[in-house]
Amino acid sequence: MVQADKKLTEPKKFDLNNYLKQKKVLVEQALDSSIAIARPEKIYEAMRYSLLAGGKRLRPILCLATCELTGGTIEMAMPTACALEMIHTMSLIHDDLPSMDNDDFRRGKPTNHKVYGDDIAILAGDGLLAYAFEYVATQTQNVKAENIIKVVACLGHTVGAAGLVGGQVLDLESEGKPDITAETLSFIHTHKTGALLNASVVSGAILADAQKADINRLSNYAQNIGLAFQIIDDILDITATDEQLGKTAGKDLEAQKATYPSLWGLEKSRFKAQELVDSAIAELSTYGAKAEPLRAVAKYIVTRDR
Repeated sequence: MVQADKKLTEPKKFDLNNYLKQKKVLVEQALDSSIAIARPEKIYEAMRYSLLAGGKRLRPILCLATCELTGGTIEMAMPTACALEMIHTMSLIHDDLPSMDNDDFRRGKPTNHKVYGDDIAILAGDGLLAYAFEYVATQTQNVKAENIIKVVACLGHTVGAAGLVGGQVLDLESEGKPDITAETLSFIHTHKTGALLNASVVSGAILADAQKADINRLSNYAQNIGLAFQIIDDILDITATDEQLGKTAGKDLEAQKATYPSLWGLEKSRFKAQELVDSAIAELSTYGAKAEPLRAVAKYIVTRDR
């Protein structure tokens, strides 16, 4: 009887798969309704082609989770969550271009420029980027105007030379160079990958009108998982198949890109990723069970296979 009572009082284990599935459904619905086909049809079709091509939707889900953690709602955060995915999609479209990483597949489908041509792919990325800011500004409800402005500024900083663009430039410049340091590699990925993950978490907290101390803690969490995410990406480029990744495996090696495994080896890279995730989780200690979604996402980052 005592054993049965104990079972009844044990806390239910958090089901990350179910959580991600539920939130992904909401995000997919919101993304689908965010962009309608208008004239000229081709550009809207190209934008929707990549935006609705699937994927983990990790960035919008992090935004929703952080907003809820800090006292906000899904409704408050959804426009920004969609904008984050628009920006992420833009970066993928441009990253896949022949002048950048030159990839033919993304998420198991032909890349945007393979379907629509380089010219339309560039414009589709531009269209998504511009629309992301418009969408936050016009669709966000029940949030202080000053906080909406802060989110817009956060996204602008993230995508510019201080964020994605700067990281991409240094990444391209580092190709084929054998003497790239850990510091340079960290700079590349903190800006190219980590910046948008950080914006996803921080914007969710800003929308909920979180205190500065909370925003700082959550930003530390995000920076740690951002770098861990990229280390695992580098590992998977070596160890996973095309089918698992939904894109061409081994591209980093072929392009002679600076990666963590090339610098440290696979074992040390995995250790470093786990270290970063442990640090990220430690930042959530003050939030108790409410932060379980963010803890589970951090753990998922080092165990994923695609």
